[in-house]
Amino acid sequence: MSDVPALLVAVPILAGVVALLVGQWRARAAWAVAALASAVQVGMAGLLAARVLGGETVSYEVGNFPAPYGIELVVDGLSASVVLLVAVVAFGVLLYSRVAGPREPSFHAQYLLLVAGLSGMSVTGDVFNLYVFLEITGLAAYALVASGESGRAAVGALKYLLVGTVGASLYLLGVGYAFIVTGTLNMADMAAKLGAEVAYTHPAVLTAFALIVTGLAVKSAVFPLHTWQPEAYASAPDSVSAFISALVSTVSAYAIARMIVSVFTVEFFRANPVAQDLVVGIAGLSVVAGSVLAVTQTEVKRMLAYSSVSQFGLVVAAFAIATETAVTGGTIHLIGHAVMKGGLFLAVGAVAAATGARYVSEYRGLASRRPFLAGAVAVLALAMVGVPPAVGFVGKWYIALAAVESESWFIAVVILSSTLLTLAYFARLVERMYFASAPTAAAEPAEPTGPVPDAAVADGSGEAAASERPGTPDRVTPGVVTLVIGVAVLAVALGFVATEFAQLLQQTLPELLSP
Repeated sequence: MSDVPALLVAVPILAGVVALLVGQWRARAAWAVAALASAVQVGMAGLLAARVLGGETVSYEVGNFPAPYGIELVVDGLSASVVLLVAVVAFGVLLYSRVAGPREPSFHAQYLLLVAGLSGMSVTGDVFNLYVFLEITGLAAYALVASGESGRAAVGALKYLLVGTVGASLYLLGVGYAFIVTGTLNMADMAAKLGAEVAYTHPAVLTAFALIVTGLAVKSAVFPLHTWQPEAYASAPDSVSAFISALVSTVSAYAIARMIVSVFTVEFFRANPVAQDLVVGIAGLSVVAGSVLAVTQTEVKRMLAYSSVSQFGLVVAAFAIATETAVTGGTIHLIGHAVMKGGLFLAVGAVAAATGARYVSEYRGLASRRPFLAGAVAVLALAMVGVPPAVGFVGKWYIALAAVESESWFIAVVILSSTLLTLAYFARLVERMYFASAPTAAAEPAEPTGPVPDAAVADGSGEAAASERPGTPDRVTPGVVTLVIGVAVLAVALGFVATEFAQLLQQTLPELLSP
């Protein structure tokens, strides 16, 4: 069990190499290797979560070099929840990709490399190695976005690469400032020295905090640092959109939480209340701006991408409030958002494969043509709005309660307005599916008869030409429909167990948030 934190990183990397090699012999074998590795990852993450959610912390010293000089992997209740989320979502999306594609061995190798990077970000106890895993995650994600067949995917990946590199560089620069004043890279050791040996108000500490949080905010797509996200999500293959929307920004938001509560600690905010107000204010602005931009979109995947800008703003606001209730709400919403948004991207991908619909206007009468897919989209959309008893409601409830308890009235108002705006853009989709008549056969878009050529990309919210749309899966099987319905049911079921999960999390949080 003590080696499991290292195996969570090593197994997907080794499996990625094996998948690439056996894929040269038979392409389908690469998927089988990836599926086996993902199943093992779920098992390891589940065992680890079962152990640490009781309040225990597992530590692993890489190469038996003791911390703080050696590299340390640390798993507590918070990180175990994220690792389990990464493993389960990765396995689910991989099942979807068997039908939807891509199917090249290189895709499965990149996919497993991304799982390794996300798992490493979740369990590392070292700020520099967090940067290493951040770069591994970024490189794998750029390649996966570029795996789309259209020129639009290449441009989306290039924008993601440029902006993401700036974010990673800012984070590394912040780590440099923190290392200069503390002389350590270990998270626990750095937290012990900040405040005790170096004042929280030291200019280098303030600079390090600003650079680290800004760099990770770029990766989390918090407004106005979100510009890479809409095009990356919209242009990537549907499997990739579901995977990165569910996990990449999610784990980056977790990294912000880890740096706030485990490295700078709540004492930093008490010494610098302006810094806390700035983070909360920018996060609140992201909630409103993301929702407003989502309302203006006509392409469904871009609408979902801007919705993520709003939801991650809410999560960052919760972690910046930094009370037990707020961090509990932020963690529940982080996990719930991954399930709901990943499910929505899977569902709209299946809808596109079945009907060719990728724009809100093309969802007219979908309920009569594809009732199960339409039902899944509606359930996931309402869960994202925060309709009880879905998990989206529970997370928002905890965050709103924390905002009231801490007298953060701005965030309380933002949650209410964001909920109404979220209802506005998802209501358009539900109205088209259930209350608009289906288009006649003559009005339906013609099926493509040949290869789709690459096309120039229009970076705007208007509808792109058919030739600019990303590739779609070959078909929709009963298995894909069942998977999408299962995610929708899970989004509701998680709402019933969220309170029990919060009680388990409470055994970890007091130690993290204590002065």
